[in-house]
Amino acid sequence: MSDLRKFKALVVEKTDGGEFVRKIVERSVDELADGDLLIRVRYSSLNYKDALSATGHPGVTRQFPHTPGIDAIGEVLSSESDAFAFGEKILVTGYDLGMETDGGWGEIIRIPSNWGVKLPAGLTEEEGMIIGTAGFTAALSVFKLIQAGVKPADGDVLVTGATGGVGSIAVSILARTGYRVVAATGKSSEEEFLRTMGAAEVITREQLTAGSDRPMLKERWAGCVDAVGGDTLAAAIKGTRYGGAVTCCGLVGSAELPINVFPFILRGVSLLGIDSVNCPYDLRLQVWQKLADEWKPERLKDVVTTVSLEGLEEKLQAILRGEIRGRVLVKHS
Repeated sequence: MSDLRKFKALVVEKTDGGEFVRKIVERSVDELADGDLLIRVRYSSLNYKDALSATGHPGVTRQFPHTPGIDAIGEVLSSESDAFAFGEKILVTGYDLGMETDGGWGEIIRIPSNWGVKLPAGLTEEEGMIIGTAGFTAALSVFKLIQAGVKPADGDVLVTGATGGVGSIAVSILARTGYRVVAATGKSSEEEFLRTMGAAEVITREQLTAGSDRPMLKERWAGCVDAVGGDTLAAAIKGTRYGGAVTCCGLVGSAELPINVFPFILRGVSLLGIDSVNCPYDLRLQVWQKLADEWKPERLKDVVTTVSLEGLEEKLQAILRGEIRGRVLVKHS
């Protein structure tokens, strides 16, 4: 990229017939939205929300043409803010990036400076983006469980959707923090991978949801990190011990929650919503520092597949089918 006014990006366009098509084009910096930070993106990633944006889901993106990519990491090309200097390493997750604001699937982005976080010492650009929104969401979930009083001595902690980006990193963080982790997955072939990430036990989705048509299940979980929603989340709540807590951050299974109030009013179970998009800045910094230090997953390279913009389409379709293991990293040339 010799001309820093021009850059390559994957753009989603809406045809006159209402279809959404994706192509890689050359764009100009002048086309980007207003903001006081211009960033050259080294890495982005593929998240479920990116796939929804790229296929025209109106709950994520309404204005087209558009460049998805809710994660980005790179260096500052120009700054009108005292908070960041030229050449400084910066990561961006959440806010409006990749939703209505052109995101990390372009080689350059322009954003408001208050969306950026200086890359913490202890993380490389690649590591920061392997973690990305998925890992940050996982860490925020663990943070909230700890705040809710769930301790390693209280018993097993369940992670659902455990082979996905959020789930696999949640397994790692929880295991590093001393919890006995039970990983639930619809991919029984991935048991070895999940044990490598730190799971003490692996169960199938069917084992988790067995009998979940009943008002409550036998008490088993001290806490849970759920990234699936729907029947899976309902079963996790129904099987949580007295005073336990369950975090909720995903809807790949369903956005609906088929459950009664009994676990809440008879067992005092807490359901904790996790929003990584508009997470307060001070908490965002605190969690990223933990990810760069004592919570840094030990086997990050085991959860990542790296592709170029040209290789994204295959992975995009795979994530929509629920076939992705871990994280997909998008590397710009």
